[in-house]
Order: sequence, then structure tokens, then C-alpha cells
Amino acid sequence: MQKDNIIQFVKYCMVGVLNTMVCLGTIFICKSLFGVNPYVSNALGYMVGVLNSFLWNRRWVFRSNGRYSREAIRFMAGCGLCYLAQLTVVMVLNQSQFGNYEFDLHFFVLSGYGVATLLGNVVYTLCNFVYNRLVVFK
Repeated sequence: MQKDNIIQFVKYCMVGVLNTMVCLGTIFICKSLFGVNPYVSNALGYMVGVLNSFLWNRRWVFRSNGRYSREAIRFMAGCGLCYLAQLTVVMVLNQSQFGNYEFDLHFFVLSGYGVATLLGNVVYTLCNFVYNRLVVFK
């Protein structure tokens, strides 16, 4: 991998961490401070996180000057496609014998479902980065 690609991927991951904080912060504020229904709070948190992701990825990670509307539609489609890839990994692993395992990490135990979810998130991150680089912000 070229140095520029690695730097871009690191930036992409940094935006992902920021998105997680923005999403969880939005959920907390809506639910805990304003008493919004937990499911509505979760949906709002996800939407704010996706918007945050689009804006930071567009401006900072991929430095795009394309049309907002075109990129936004492609970005949302990519989120959906990559989510399906993530969900497939989780479902396949969880429905296999892998889902029944427990991984003792000495300081806590991680279920097979937990490991499947982590692996699914790795798949999502890699697929979404490639999709954004090749399709959305090309």
C-alpha cells in the first residue's frame, strides 16, 4: 500500500471513532437529557453519525469537490451495502458452531457472537473505505 493510501485509511478510521462518539453522544443527549424514546434516540444518533461521517469523509479524508447530492446518495447506498456485508458475516458466523464459542481473554469473556460482530465491523470498515474511495468520492 502506498503511504498516501495508508494516511487516508488512518484518517477514515479517525472519522469512524469520531462518528461513534457523535452517535453515542446524540443518543445520550436525546434519551437521558430530553427523555426521547430510546429507539427514536438510537435512530437520531445513527442519522447524526452518518451525516457527520459524510461531511468529514467528503471534506477531510477524500477531499472531494463533487456534487453534494450525487455523493450523498452514493454514500447512503454504500452504507446500506456495507451494512449488508457486515450483517452477513455476523449471521453466517453466529449460525455456525463459531457462534457457540466463548473466548476467555483472562480479563473478560467474549462470546462467539461478540467476536462475529467485531469481525463484521472490520468487514464493514474495509468495504466502506474501498466503496467510498472508488465510488463515492472518486
